[in-house]
Amino acid sequence: MPIADYFPDVLRDALAQFPGRLNVMLRCLLTSAIVIVVSLTLEVPSLALSLLVVFYVTQSNVVITRLVGIMFIVGSTLAIGLSILLLKFTFDFPLLRIVAASVLFFCSVYLIRVLRIGVVFFIVAIVVIYVQSFVDQTDQADVLIRAVLWVWVAVNYPIALTLLANTLLLPAEPRVQLEAEIHRQLMSVVARLTPLIEGGIAAPLSFADAQQGALTLQRLLRFTTMRDARYREQQTLRLAGIATVSRLLHGASRLPLVLPAPSAAQLSALEALRANCLALNAALLADVPYRYVVATAHIETDALAPTLDMQRALHAYADFSSADAKADTPPAAEPMLAPDAWTNPTYARFALKTLLAVLPCYIFYNAVDWQGIHTIMLTCVIVALPSLGASTQRALLRVAGALGGSALALFMVVFVVPHLDDIVGLLLMTMPVLALGAWIGAGSERISYAGIQLVFTFSLALLEQFGPTTNLTEIRDRLVGILLGVGVATFVQMSFWREGEGDALRRKLASLLRAVAASFDTPPPSADDAAASAQWRAWTMLADCEATLSRVALEPNWQEGEPAQLTMRAQTVLAQIREIMLAANALDDALAVRGGNALHTADALRTWAGAALARYADDLAANPPVAVAPRRAAMESGRALDLERQIEGLPDWFVEPSDAACATQAARA
Repeated sequence: MPIADYFPDVLRDALAQFPGRLNVMLRCLLTSAIVIVVSLTLEVPSLALSLLVVFYVTQSNVVITRLVGIMFIVGSTLAIGLSILLLKFTFDFPLLRIVAASVLFFCSVYLIRVLRIGVVFFIVAIVVIYVQSFVDQTDQADVLIRAVLWVWVAVNYPIALTLLANTLLLPAEPRVQLEAEIHRQLMSVVARLTPLIEGGIAAPLSFADAQQGALTLQRLLRFTTMRDARYREQQTLRLAGIATVSRLLHGASRLPLVLPAPSAAQLSALEALRANCLALNAALLADVPYRYVVATAHIETDALAPTLDMQRALHAYADFSSADAKADTPPAAEPMLAPDAWTNPTYARFALKTLLAVLPCYIFYNAVDWQGIHTIMLTCVIVALPSLGASTQRALLRVAGALGGSALALFMVVFVVPHLDDIVGLLLMTMPVLALGAWIGAGSERISYAGIQLVFTFSLALLEQFGPTTNLTEIRDRLVGILLGVGVATFVQMSFWREGEGDALRRKLASLLRAVAASFDTPPPSADDAAASAQWRAWTMLADCEATLSRVALEPNWQEGEPAQLTMRAQTVLAQIREIMLAANALDDALAVRGGNALHTADALRTWAGAALARYADDLAANPPVAVAPRRAAMESGRALDLERQIEGLPDWFVEPSDAACATQAARA
């Protein structure tokens, strides 16, 4: 994906409304207003840090909010304790203090990569390096310890308020969110069926909408099982229910927009589907077994193929939910420590790279005696992510948020602050900016950090003092520190042990191709559940590949041409996979209606398609890749021709001999 094409998608994600986004924004605003009033009234320092914590802890639902809040409390307490111990033994020995802080920082960054609760040690790394800026501002130990302890207060009391507000006011329970999303998707199916029954024009429902709907239900079910023991005991049944909803939504997306002259059989099937979708909605929301309430008439040759798949999905779930279901065995807990934590040198290299970026920044801002740019060190830690593309994405979002927050702060200082005289005016000035930051922060991962950074930069400039501020140099200093930190961090990560995601993207694309190939093993008319599960896995993997591609497209490189070729080929593969899945669905629809000899005719095509995609996936995963577009003689059926064309449209993916040698050398390194 070219960078020029990346930003329109990002802006679209930033502004688009989706269920639950307004709730997240209101919870952020409410907690932030309370924190502003409390901090200014009681003169708790570091208000900007308190607001930053509120935005980090406030998540899409109560489960994740509590989990993040607890980890922040543990991490901040551990970080402050280690910082005080470090100062106790090294306060009078600057060189020893820097060496000890560097060791603590290195260990913390290492643990970020190898532990599931890495966010705890992210906070430790941030605080340990941030405290060093306090030492350089005073030589009085009691003042220094008091400042460090106030950091603990500024971090933890907003967490307590955030957890209280998210529990008592506007709570976002994942079970409620899951039920609301199930209702929304089933009502979308009903809204798609009704115009066809009544002779109107149906609203379009795209394949992407069905894909996103399935992923949303999966995510909400995972959160709900974390929260509700009853859902954990019936996880298989719940998974079957949301899989049925996803199949209905996918089938509805394949229906025509208009039926000029529907037959009696078509109208009967559509009406039965609408009635059964409403019954399924009532059963899932009431948590009772689903019963197929309206039987369909005999299937005629002119029946709509997607309705047949939707009927099979409903029948399968009715049979499954009526059977005696036993409690599920809880899945084995994931290991806390990465399996290769002590053998993979990548983790130590990552920690060392981050330390090599932080130390020169610390030396620089002390050498020039420019304390206002201490954000240069924090930036090096914040943008340190496992891959170069992810780091670049975070750096761009940090710069964009900092520029936006600085511009808004500059506007407020010049035109608004001179007219403020009470807390009400201050809240009226800050609430719109916080709302904008919360709205962006609640959006896609491609844009969310920009909203958090916008709020933090704005509050650093205007809310760090217990009174009106007109000092514009603080705005300049914070921005300069962020820009310098991004530059240093990017240079270090590009120069030492680059961690690009190009090879990982190829492997993910190969896995996706194998998942699509597996869906050709059993025709959907004879194995509904297996085909639906395979398609669901493919949707999930497709979304993961798209996210990885967006990061790979942002990876800086000293060499021209190679990243662009990788991005272009990956884009082509993803586009062709979507078309292959759509063409396979169209072929299945046609076969479901025609039946008979048509099923036997398609067996050869399905066998070839599965084998061709699996072979292409194996060649793509090789190092270096040697994938060549599959070729086959054309079939007679128009649908078969379409599926063949899409498979043959996969790009040739190989590297030149010189590039292959470089790739082999890099792999060995």
